[in-house]
Amino acid sequence: MTADLRIVRGNATPEEIAALVVVLAIRQSPPAVPETPPTPRRQTWRNPARGMRKPVSPGKSAWRMSALP
Repeated sequence: MTADLRIVRGNATPEEIAALVVVLAIRQSPPAVPETPPTPRRQTWRNPARGMRKPVSPGKSAWRMSALP
């Protein structure tokens, strides 16, 4: 496939013409297909462990958290 490009107005530099050619080439190429489908997000709202308390970690006020449900 050959395409002709003609500058009608202005003084385009070779760098500007190269940038235009790259943009046009990218727009004509087919979109990239992802190799693997995205993994679905886990729905944690219905996880029964969500209602349990968080693990107690040592630190300030840790003794208070050990007695809370």
